[in-house]
Amino acid sequence: MVKAAVCREHGQPLTIEEIRLADPQDDEVRVELAACAICHSDIFYVDGAWGGQTPAVYGHEAAGIVEAIGPGVTDVEVGDHVVVTLIRACGRCHYCVQGIAVACEGQLHLDREPPVTAADGSPIVQGLRTAGFAEAVTVHISQVAKVPNDLPLDVASLLACGVITGFGAVTKTAEMPAGVNAVVIGTGGVGLNAVQGAALSGASRVIAIDLAEDKLAAARAFGATDTIDLTDGDPTPEVLSLTEGRGADYVFVTVGAKAAFDQSFGLMSKAGTLVLVGMPEGGTQTSFAPGSVAGRSQRILGSKMGSSQIKADIPALVTLYRQGRLKLDELITNRYPLEQINEAIDSVKRGEALRNVIVF
Repeated sequence: MVKAAVCREHGQPLTIEEIRLADPQDDEVRVELAACAICHSDIFYVDGAWGGQTPAVYGHEAAGIVEAIGPGVTDVEVGDHVVVTLIRACGRCHYCVQGIAVACEGQLHLDREPPVTAADGSPIVQGLRTAGFAEAVTVHISQVAKVPNDLPLDVASLLACGVITGFGAVTKTAEMPAGVNAVVIGTGGVGLNAVQGAALSGASRVIAIDLAEDKLAAARAFGATDTIDLTDGDPTPEVLSLTEGRGADYVFVTVGAKAAFDQSFGLMSKAGTLVLVGMPEGGTQTSFAPGSVAGRSQRILGSKMGSSQIKADIPALVTLYRQGRLKLDELITNRYPLEQINEAIDSVKRGEALRNVIVF
């Protein structure tokens, strides 16, 4: 039995309950968690913005120590420190063989038989394939990546989603070259990692756009060359002024607000690339002029989880962190025990945090 924060009804506070966690099968691992960061995706699910069944345990940005492994697991051993992600991949389907793990269409044992049940044996949804707001998780081996044992696990948890999503949108989805002008709309946890991804990739200008001055200040610390406060109005004139009238070569939308998607098309240059990273509430739509996109040779890309291959990308990010080139510690605003998870979530909703982390 482990303690978990269970969502019994969308929009209601989470309750701390004891749950049962299945033992790992052939290609699965059980991880005793040390930390799980709170992502806006978890909050959207808790609030019911994307539907989904309840009761459920959410949380997907986690790190901990391997506690048990299935007989078919050779990648990790008991005692290894790992990052736990929501990216579950069979390794054999049409997309996996192309190296697109985030689009896996395979059905694995955990998809058919989620490992979480209530104390009375009734089923509980393994939210976002992870259920990380709990003292332990059982996940597929594809969902974990080893990290050095001396890497703080609260810091490591950030690599499970926010960092790989923002940084990967720049370096993997867009494959942004050096010397270009980049705009990042939204400078929360994901946006700041897009900012530092653009800065480390050698962008001439990294223009960060947000409504909150404290987040714009953070963007400057993470490598933004210029910032634009949306409370001053339409950012288009200033973006054009900063880019010699051309617009940005790359525009990254890292928030799920409809207004951000609507504005983004007008910020692109000729031959520019728009990368949609943020996940809006279900049913959100925007519009664009296809003739203009075609005539200006522009591209629109979707980026899920930064197009990550976690077993290669997470160790590479750890190396950048240890070299002092990637900021991670600065992303953590506060740490909370599991019993205070509702306070931690409310703080994120109020815009007070880059990343609040639940520590076990």
